[in-house]
Amino acid sequence: MSRAFVKDDNEDRPSEELPERPVSDAPNYVTAEGMQLLRQRVEELAREHARLRESAEAFEKPQLAVNERDLRYFQSRLESAILVDVASEPKDEVHFGATVKTQDEDGKISSFTIVGEDEADVKKNKISWVSPLAKALLGSRVGDTVTWNRPAGSTTLEVLDISYLD
Repeated sequence: MSRAFVKDDNEDRPSEELPERPVSDAPNYVTAEGMQLLRQRVEELAREHARLRESAEAFEKPQLAVNERDLRYFQSRLESAILVDVASEPKDEVHFGATVKTQDEDGKISSFTIVGEDEADVKKNKISWVSPLAKALLGSRVGDTVTWNRPAGSTTLEVLDISYLD
């Protein structure tokens, strides 16, 4: 008989264990928006988990495993979240939650908002507070020049403006 028609005892188990999502050792600082995004993500994953469990289709088992892993990750991130009150940050210095306008050596002007690791989104110019760029900017003031050590080489940025969301 062909092995194609014989059920394997291990058929329901994934061939490889799905690795957990890596969790940073850094404190899990979040903005108010970041806290809300974490809550929403946990709620979305919980709803999807219930749907996947209810359908219990064999082809959805890999999706369920990914969902359960992501749900564990985001629940732990929500539980470890440290809400930072950006209203209490000094307005004349770059700290967590600041939006910083800079000018590089070539005159290019850019703006970055320093947020929590799970909030970071390069497309929205939101950078993690543990990124090399944020580390270069933290503690600086308008008029300061900082060196950003990039993989492509170091560049100098002048801080043009600092603002915080209310």
